[in-house]
Amino acid sequence: MNASAAVDHLTPEAWATANRLLVRKALAEFAHERLITPEPTGPGQWLVRSDDAAVEYRFAARRLALDHWEVDADSIVRRRDGADLPPDAVDLCVELRGALGLTDAILPVYLEEITSTLAGTAYKLAKPAVSAAELAAAGFQAIETGMTEGHPCFVANNGRLGFGVHEYRAYAPEAAAPVRLLWLAAHRDHTTFTCADDLDYDTLMRAELGEATLAGFTGTLTGLGLDPADYLFVPVHPWQWWNKLAVTFAGEVAARRLVCLGEGPDEYLAQQSIRTFFNVSDPAKHYVKTALSVLNMGFMRGLSAAYMEATPAINDWLAGLIEGDPVLKRTGLSIIRERAAIGYRHRQYEAATDRYSPYRKMLAALWRESPVPGLEPGRRLATMASLLHLDRDGRSLAAALIDESGLAPADWLRRYLDAYLVPLLHSLYAHDLAFMPHGENVILVLRDGVVERVVFKDIAEEIVVMDPDADLPERVRRIRAAVPEDEKILSIFTDVFDCFLRHLSATLHTRGVLDQAEFWRTVAACAADYAAMVPHLADRMRRHDLFAPEFTLSCLNRLQLRNNQQMVDLSDPSAALQFAGTLVNPLAPYAPRG
Repeated sequence: MNASAAVDHLTPEAWATANRLLVRKALAEFAHERLITPEPTGPGQWLVRSDDAAVEYRFAARRLALDHWEVDADSIVRRRDGADLPPDAVDLCVELRGALGLTDAILPVYLEEITSTLAGTAYKLAKPAVSAAELAAAGFQAIETGMTEGHPCFVANNGRLGFGVHEYRAYAPEAAAPVRLLWLAAHRDHTTFTCADDLDYDTLMRAELGEATLAGFTGTLTGLGLDPADYLFVPVHPWQWWNKLAVTFAGEVAARRLVCLGEGPDEYLAQQSIRTFFNVSDPAKHYVKTALSVLNMGFMRGLSAAYMEATPAINDWLAGLIEGDPVLKRTGLSIIRERAAIGYRHRQYEAATDRYSPYRKMLAALWRESPVPGLEPGRRLATMASLLHLDRDGRSLAAALIDESGLAPADWLRRYLDAYLVPLLHSLYAHDLAFMPHGENVILVLRDGVVERVVFKDIAEEIVVMDPDADLPERVRRIRAAVPEDEKILSIFTDVFDCFLRHLSATLHTRGVLDQAEFWRTVAACAADYAAMVPHLADRMRRHDLFAPEFTLSCLNRLQLRNNQQMVDLSDPSAALQFAGTLVNPLAPYAPRG
């Protein structure tokens, strides 16, 4: 592709549409997080002024449960000195930089992330339109790559700083371009491989690469006069090789501690998380998650070699916990385990940096099970993020699934909640365990449009046992964290209610599919039925009350606006939280009596 064709999607029309959509989201989510306070100007009409009051944004919006702002994108008017200006998301952030608390250091990087997010939207707008109903009926990976919105709360959610436009077209999930991973031979003196107890390195490599590729890789090493027994094979994102490892790790390559072996045999598709790949040559094989030194949504997306070491043990522990818990088993919950991990340690950078440094996260990988082999006949898979997907005409994929199911919307919702919410409630109340259960981290197993069960993924980096004294196997203790008692339930209130169900409820409510009161009554009934099922946990449920009148508003954009390089310390997730008052709990009116 030539240089001009690479930016064909950046047209005035697409850019204007992308800006209007992102300004809509920014006004909605910044108002939700109380960074801005829209002034009412009439029934359903609102006004936001810039820091210097010189610019006005006028728009129509409905305020729904959980202080959700449903802003009408077409209604947005931006005005300076009486003259109308086109909505511009970058300008909005500059005009509101004081309200948003953007420092001189953070602002330009944040603006770059906003611009990249806009460019991604323009690219998606240039693709052929696919209706919500068509996408709902599509295959697992067609849905995965068909998503048009990233995280529903984060405004700058597709930064991917580091990708050039040609790399965007090669590696972005929405580009849906098949990718072959590169493989390196890494010297065993610097490399740690760990795996589940029922797996070993040789078995994994034979299954993933095949005998012919293994022989070719071995031949490359012997051709250089190196002993293959001294090396382990590591899959690498092509971007990481060309942009980081071949340069930043040049000394390791020169010393033959790292040897580039070439591409593997299989083709993969990038998932929404950008650094995880699904094997399309053989969907039964593992996902591969790679280190990627690209800045995206508050983190450099590297992988820590030190963190990788405990990954298989943590996954095996969690799989055992689920298997041994009758409540979790009854929900059908499963995880796709991270079965093996490998990490390379660059001793010079390790000597020069602390454990959080991106320089320690440049070369590692893990292998995660595919959900495909465990799929029962007549079922299909879809990312849970798809429940929030709207097509070009504003039609909802969740509504399309409800139509397909033939169920009443509240009955469809209850089936979904039984599969998704109940395991999260029980993990909290029975095990002090919290997941990171946002849309991209959950896979739905669908039968005739109905959610039958769910699969959780991204385990070792995301789960936390919120008790620093929990009795865990030594190799698993990394996931323990001291979380204040009053914050534990935020793993439900924030991560599930505010960051996902708020958006699903608004989508169904505004499209006339399911009224928000009926939505939250259904959530409450699910929670109450769970409580009745576990009377032995009644004390814990009183202490962490799902039906409390209100709960603390924990804000995600505030984290990114404060530090878009490292939003949260994963070893102390509670320390960085940003609070802004409280939200009225939509479950409170439906609290069980007695």
